[in-house]
Amino acid sequence: MKTLEIEKIGVQELIGDYASLAKTMSSLAWHDINSAPWQAEFPYIPCVQFQVAYTDQAILLHYSVQEEYVKGQYIRPNENVWEDSCVEFFISFDNRETYYNVEFNVLGVGLVGYGTSVKSDRNRLSAEEILQINAFSSVQTIDGKKSWQQILQIPFSVFKVNAEDLKGKQAHANFYKCGDALPNPHFIAWNDIDNPTPNFHLPQFFGEVSFK
Repeated sequence: MKTLEIEKIGVQELIGDYASLAKTMSSLAWHDINSAPWQAEFPYIPCVQFQVAYTDQAILLHYSVQEEYVKGQYIRPNENVWEDSCVEFFISFDNRETYYNVEFNVLGVGLVGYGTSVKSDRNRLSAEEILQINAFSSVQTIDGKKSWQQILQIPFSVFKVNAEDLKGKQAHANFYKCGDALPNPHFIAWNDIDNPTPNFHLPQFFGEVSFK
């Protein structure tokens, strides 16, 4: 099981552009999302990394993606963003009993669910709650190679926790990249998953994260 420490940083909660936030996070370590549990069936692996930190108000997630196709079709909260170029963050604050799945496409459109790993027990957050998450995206095509970056500001209020309660505590999480409806579908993870078919909703395979 992988582990990582989430550093606390001081940052103004509303910074109006991707470049300013990326600069604020520039000293943080990068982590690879490169485990491909289903590579035999889905051999394509994009190059994906992330940084993560937290402030008094929010978790900050910074993704960097290089992939052959970039697709952003869905435009409303809770639509099928996993079919687009999509990054995902799943986190459990209660030892994997329940967890949140936070999924955003390249356009900054989100889907957030909560519950146990039993699909019928899970619920989607409302559009109003999801729109509390700020998304800052940047997309490039250079010499025919496509890349994109995204920073998410996820308020702790979305998770119904606060930063002070998390300081010094552990949680369980995994970080993903997918694109179910891309020309070359892929399903890759930070912490490896042992399952015969693609499924990110397996909290027993979350890694351990600690809030410094």
